[in-house]
Amino acid sequence: MRDGEGRLVEYLRLSVTDRCNCRCTYCMPAGGVPMLSHADVCSFEELVEITAALAELGVRKVRLTGGEPLVRRGVVGLVEMLRAVGGVEEVDLTTNATLLAPLAAPLRAAGLDRVNVSLDTLDAARYEAVTRGGRLADALAGIEAARAAGFSPIKINCVLMGGVNDDEVPRLAALAREAHTEVRFIELMPIGEAACWPRGRFVDASAVLDAVPELRPCGTDGVAELFSAPGWAGRVGLIRPMSHRFCSRCTRVRVTADGRLKPCLHTADEVALRGLHGEALREAILAGIALKPAHHGMDGAHASESARAMNEIGG
Repeated sequence: MRDGEGRLVEYLRLSVTDRCNCRCTYCMPAGGVPMLSHADVCSFEELVEITAALAELGVRKVRLTGGEPLVRRGVVGLVEMLRAVGGVEEVDLTTNATLLAPLAAPLRAAGLDRVNVSLDTLDAARYEAVTRGGRLADALAGIEAARAAGFSPIKINCVLMGGVNDDEVPRLAALAREAHTEVRFIELMPIGEAACWPRGRFVDASAVLDAVPELRPCGTDGVAELFSAPGWAGRVGLIRPMSHRFCSRCTRVRVTADGRLKPCLHTADEVALRGLHGEALREAILAGIALKPAHHGMDGAHASESARAMNEIGG
């Protein structure tokens, strides 16, 4: 399945809930946001039907997102259901890991292939402040449980924020020195809460290379530029949507928890899929893919055009 720019679309980010047990400062306001009602959230059967239709059209990789996907009851069973969908070759998960410790082994047994963990700091007090109440110890326990369950490499996603965590770059990058871990530094994007943040919060990811000068290029993985250093077991990735727009390499689409296809994270375009079946579902998906733009419009003066907060989209 190709979009209007000729890009092969084969990666689905599937949001299973808009709820989260954290309130990260760049994702939600302090008081939270209105949540979908239970009736407005797709059932597992609906999510699987949508995924199967996308797989028939060429999607091969599915990543479960939220909100926080582990707050959705029965998510282990959903992994099993998705693994049974013809054409799906990989099922992954992005999580804050604070609920992962007791679920890591069951998720692995259900067929989950990879785990990405959102971790913006290794300082307990700072973690509590950034997440508005989360516990760093819980996230670290989740990472260790994932490693013990056989997930490798574990990918750590860190959003770079000037004046917040940019001083921790060497310490965070060092997670890739001893363990088979991939630490990915992601440029903060002007979307949702962050859309009105001061310019100083937005850090060019090249700052990582300045802070850890021993890093050398070692390839790419999707939209991530990869680096490593002699003797390191893992790698460091840079994801640079602002300073090095990578839209020409984008292979993904998103489906929200209420069953709407978003062809691009940063446009307001959405196509309703819930309640559609068979050829009508396929046609709606193809119509959504046709709306995928050549590139996003974000820059120093323009914020994301998305009408949803990050917790409603799944990143």
